[in-house]
Amino acid sequence: MDGVLRVELDLSALDLVYDGEADVLYISFSRDAWATDSVLADNDVVVRFRDGVVVGLTVLHFSERVKSGSSAASV
Repeated sequence: MDGVLRVELDLSALDLVYDGEADVLYISFSRDAWATDSVLADNDVVVRFRDGVVVGLTVLHFSERVKSGSSAASV
């Protein structure tokens, strides 16, 4: 499949935090990996990196995505 990135994750280390006041979902792939860099993608998702490795995602306007029925693929 072209354009598909496969990733292995340790689900026990996956951390999800929703901030209702800011309407932001924080997804961290490791509890001890702090980001040193980030990039805002076109779809209002911040990709967080440490030493060139993705350590998490920040999904802006999360409740709007859920209400509109957006699929996880659009995140």
